Amino acid sequence: MTSTRTSTRTRTVLAASAALVAALTLASCAPTEPASVSEPAASAPETELNAAELAEFNEADIMFAQMMIPHHRQAVAMSDTLLAKTGISAETVALAEEIKAAQEPEIAQLNGLLVAWGFDEMTADDDMAGMDHSSGMMTDDDMAALDDATGSEAERLYLEQMIEHHEGAIIMASPQIIDGENADAVALAEAIESAQQKEISEMKKLLAALPAAG
Repeated sequence: MTSTRTSTRTRTVLAASAALVAALTLASCAPTEPASVSEPAASAPETELNAAELAEFNEADIMFAQMMIPHHRQAVAMSDTLLAKTGISAETVALAEEIKAAQEPEIAQLNGLLVAWGFDEMTADDDMAGMDHSSGMMTDDDMAALDDATGSEAERLYLEQMIEHHEGAIIMASPQIIDGENADAVALAEAIESAQQKEISEMKKLLAALPAAG
């Protein structure tokens, strides 16, 4: 039952994420700023940018940062939930710690880019702004299920959810790599794509090694 549910959910998130990629691509070509990209804060002082500096980022860069921050924060929250449990294998504990260690600094880097571009730093209250649970984002029910699970069932659920979460992040990174203007943001998207693909392979091995669900 678990493998069928995982396969169905993976196909669902990939379809939703593919639709998001199409929307992001269209947004990058639109003459006006897409609705999902926040306007620069009205209270912030005007940033004097010359033409060369303006060319260093575009709408794709902004959207990537504003969507990847809440995506990363949810992965950190999922890892914190797992790390608070007992009966989890040392390998999965190490993976959860690795995900936290990688993604927390990336959140800070993305926020730093937003501030440099004249936007507000995103706080926890902004985490779901513009997100519709596509691209691998877990629903409240998904998060509650992970919170309630124990032992090997919690480990299994974490791995299933995080595989889905990572697959969504890779799909989100793809248009940034293609359409992004800012070199740092593009490099970060490439790093996310590479690291999370490797982690997906590792998680699939860990999942296969777990005892069959009862």
